[in-house]
Amino acid sequence: MINPPIRLLLRIGLMPLGYALLETRGRVSGRRRATPVGNGRQGNTFWVVAEHGRRAGYVRNIEKNPQVRVRLRQGWHFVWKDGTAHLLPDDDPYARQRQLGRYHPLRALNAVVVRVMGTTELLTVRIDLHDIPRRSTLTPNVPAGGVQGAVPAGHAPAG
Repeated sequence: MINPPIRLLLRIGLMPLGYALLETRGRVSGRRRATPVGNGRQGNTFWVVAEHGRRAGYVRNIEKNPQVRVRLRQGWHFVWKDGTAHLLPDDDPYARQRQLGRYHPLRALNAVVVRVMGTTELLTVRIDLHDIPRRSTLTPNVPAGGVQGAVPAGHAPAG
């Protein structure tokens, strides 16, 4: 009921505050599947409380392939972050929602929606976001912390 309009806004590039887009790979088709979720980012960890537990399509996709992407607002821009998802059946999803909603009214609102629309089978999903190394601002084309003049394997000039 809430996901279709939120999904449409996210698809056309409008990111409602408090939401993010979780992209998984279909467990049968292998095609990309996008699902609006509450923005549960805390540093390099992204938390989701699945309102339908293991019955949620994106959770079943994660069981098959835990490599995911999350589209987030970063300032005024939107960025995709790669990550690895982990299902946490032993985590208390209600406590997780309280922790995520503390000091964040939109996250607290999302938690209420999840509880009202969901089932009693809530499931916590932790996504470890992979941080892509930024390029050094001092020397172009050298990764931060990289070695100047180093040539990646397979990229040596023909000679």
